[in-house]
Amino acid sequence: MRVEIEKLSSEGFGEVKINGKKLFIPFTAPGDIVEVKKWRKEKKKCVAYEYAILEPSSIRVKPECKHFGVCGGCLLQHLPYEEQLKFKEQKLSELLEMNVEVLPSPKIYGYRNRIDVAITTRGIGFRRRGTWWDVTDVKSCRIFGDKSEKALRSVRDLIEDLKLVPWDLKKSNGFLRYIVLREGKFTGEFMVNLVTSEGTLSKEVTEYFDFATSLYWSVNNTKSDVSYGTPRRVWGTEFIREKLDDVTYLIHPNSFFQTNSYQAVNLVKKVSDFVEGEKVLDLYSGVGTFGIYLARRGFKVEGIEVNPFAVEMANTNARINEVNAEFKVGEDREVRDLGGYDTVIVDPPRAGLHPKLIKKLLKDSPETLVYVSCNPRTFSENLKKLKEGYAIEEIVALDMFPHTPHVEIVAKLDLKNKI
Repeated sequence: MRVEIEKLSSEGFGEVKINGKKLFIPFTAPGDIVEVKKWRKEKKKCVAYEYAILEPSSIRVKPECKHFGVCGGCLLQHLPYEEQLKFKEQKLSELLEMNVEVLPSPKIYGYRNRIDVAITTRGIGFRRRGTWWDVTDVKSCRIFGDKSEKALRSVRDLIEDLKLVPWDLKKSNGFLRYIVLREGKFTGEFMVNLVTSEGTLSKEVTEYFDFATSLYWSVNNTKSDVSYGTPRRVWGTEFIREKLDDVTYLIHPNSFFQTNSYQAVNLVKKVSDFVEGEKVLDLYSGVGTFGIYLARRGFKVEGIEVNPFAVEMANTNARINEVNAEFKVGEDREVRDLGGYDTVIVDPPRAGLHPKLIKKLLKDSPETLVYVSCNPRTFSENLKKLKEGYAIEEIVALDMFPHTPHVEIVAKLDLKNKI
């Protein structure tokens, strides 16, 4: 069938209506004339997978990555960056029923400080869009930057010279599974983490990655397709460092850190601008990204995080930055006396806040709540309940992930009866 793309869906797919039913076409733009040949059901949606663009939209631009349209990593490289921001602003404004500005990323290529590259019998690269069993073979990643090319060339040489067996996605067997690259964008430090199944890795591996600051070998001895395991340092430093303004953070293979370092600077600044009072609770504190930045600015910070290793890293980061911040292991729904803090910061996972925590926030009533969210939909759902006791003072979005439909939100909520 021949169709004209009407708009982008919230997932970033081209969207059309046919006989009252929605059809979604990836990698298309509003105004594209498309011939659709085949479609399939994906998560209860009809998604085209064999199609041709007959007449391109006037707003399309040439993607910088030659793998665009096959690799599932980026969906929006064919749109000018201004159009990507407009799309995100419109999506947020419709969802939240208010105008929300999206702050652009300082860089739209070379911004990612981490990529997880699958090493498989189908190739070395990223998942082909819409599949778990197939991989788009890549030589480098424009979103990560120049160092990816050297690292991926080295892993190919490693496989060929040492006769290592890549992972078979369908059979769930093999040895080499992933190469995870991490870079401190403001320090230049570079980490390579090879993820394998159980086995032996020759010490010769160090010769292939002698340009790295830190080289790790992580063992994932399960069938689960995940890019982490039990890490063993092979060579170099135990951590790499990243800096956001005047704060230094140590990065370990199993640490979570904001993926876009350049925009993360603006994120921590915005959170700092929203904080009121002196005593701050940093919930879901991770490695202390917000808490340590705030402590550096004179706030008294306590952090709570469910992951013991993240808490260990946060306290280490507090120590090397010589700040007044303490982090403890704890569950979000078990926090006591939230009213003892001037500001509570929450940065939950994509599932949002636990219902018990929302009830406790409304009961204990800290005067200021700063909500950081990577999932606007669950943020919107949580906000409906929080509005029983809180009013939105300010809300802003930051584009942490150019060329994707994802966006980060930071909201300042004030207690309604705040004097």
